[in-house]
Amino acid sequence: MLNGRCECRAVLYRVPDEFLYAENCHCSNCRAGTGSAFKAFAGIEREKLEIVAGADTLLIWGDDTANHTRCGICGSLLFSVVRGGAYVHVAMGSLVGTPSIRPTEHIFVGSKAPWFEIVDDLPRFDEYADLG
Repeated sequence: MLNGRCECRAVLYRVPDEFLYAENCHCSNCRAGTGSAFKAFAGIEREKLEIVAGADTLLIWGDDTANHTRCGICGSLLFSVVRGGAYVHVAMGSLVGTPSIRPTEHIFVGSKAPWFEIVDDLPRFDEYADLG
């Protein structure tokens, strides 16, 4: 089991180390939402993520089937609900422990920040990759 948290530690969650996929997203929304060159995320079934503390402080932008979930105090992005509400994309930077999965590709490279250079050999996709 992996633990995750926001910056101020008001929100704590746990999730099993059973991620199905992990990617680096370079789209303009992920860049804006993280304040970084890309968002590293790992996908898992939604029911496997458990909020342990701070559920009452969550800031949810979107609806029950598609949203970005942040700490309502410090604003840290914790996860996004995706794929019709069935999965969550956990922001890998919010994990305290080390997941066994690593990002396997870069997505939305067609709109990546021009000031950022990808220096690894992972596959690159201009938009979505095929998650299968």
